[in-house]
Amino acid sequence: MKTYLSVLLAFLSLSLWSQNIRLSDQAEVSLFTIGKGAELYDSFGHTAIRLKDPVRSIDVVYNYGGYDFDTPNFYTKFAQGKLLYKLGRNGSYQRFLANYKAQNRHITEQVLQLTLQQKQDIFNYLENNYKPENRLYKYDFFYDNCATRPNEVFQYALKETLQMDYSHQPADKTHRDLIHQFVHINSWGSLGIDIALGSVIDRPATSEEFLFLPEYVEFAFAKAQLKTPTGTRALVKKTNDIYTPETPLDTSTPFLLSPLFLLGILSLLLLYKTYTDYKNHRKISKFDSILFFILGTIGLLLLLLWFATDHTATKWNYNLLWAFPLQLVAAFVIAKKNPPQWIYPYMKLLFIFLVFLAFQSIVGLQAYALTLIPLLIAIAARYLFILKSLKDIRDSA
Repeated sequence: MKTYLSVLLAFLSLSLWSQNIRLSDQAEVSLFTIGKGAELYDSFGHTAIRLKDPVRSIDVVYNYGGYDFDTPNFYTKFAQGKLLYKLGRNGSYQRFLANYKAQNRHITEQVLQLTLQQKQDIFNYLENNYKPENRLYKYDFFYDNCATRPNEVFQYALKETLQMDYSHQPADKTHRDLIHQFVHINSWGSLGIDIALGSVIDRPATSEEFLFLPEYVEFAFAKAQLKTPTGTRALVKKTNDIYTPETPLDTSTPFLLSPLFLLGILSLLLLYKTYTDYKNHRKISKFDSILFFILGTIGLLLLLLWFATDHTATKWNYNLLWAFPLQLVAAFVIAKKNPPQWIYPYMKLLFIFLVFLAFQSIVGLQAYALTLIPLLIAIAARYLFILKSLKDIRDSA
């Protein structure tokens, strides 16, 4: 009972503190941009908001990138795009810094040039957003994340006085292009992203849509202006380089372990087997059943990402043209001595799919992982071998 009362009193005092406090004229609001980290999920950086008021003994950091590992069915909800993220509030600025310094990540602070009322409005907004009934939100990598949310805070609090400038942004960049700026194209992370995400991320991003990336939020704020009764002034008063790693973080993949090298070796082996099978007049074998099973399993996963999840970026994924789910069915009949009649036109359809995929890539409907090209060529050659073998079976029947 005492523990319950202590927690209740702590919660009530915190609520009263956040509702009644008025900031002093020494209060400062800053935007923090954290550089990329070693893990794939840290590759794009992070954004946070700091509110400091030495007169009121306040120095807190608000962070929209939190989630609860104790959430029931955590990984299932994550895969389905149903995992709720939350606004966190770190009461120790030094602990916040120490966490990212330990990860060897660059930290930049932009101190904003705001009126006292604007600071108060931002503080009130964040404190209201931190209430248990408001702090959770449904995460979306491109449209609702740890970088877009802080931008929304300032857009809401500053309203029409905030004038954004996007002149620094490169033209005609798609979401996929922007991802590749932070994840090297010859990495397993990039390969996974390019396979899992569909054509919806291959249209040019609008200026506002660049802001799903913390670095572009930082750039936009550096050029932003605030309207005042006497004209305009820069949004950012000063920029502090809080921490620069002595040794730059190296997230590159060794070439001998990279997708291009390993998939290239796999492609050469597949081409060699196809050549020797053709040369020695071998028939379709269990090898082809295994190949079809692997491709079909990948296709089934892509289909589930499209239709069975809330992820917006996995829709209209034409990687299904090479990883076709019905390969799972074909895997059990392709190596039979007398395969069913439908398998021959089905194999023609698969080869047409690969030709169409190449056409799509040329016209830009969807961009595909460049590291997959050698493997797709090898798969196309295998399909031609299977088609010839099936034709020989039909002709000899």
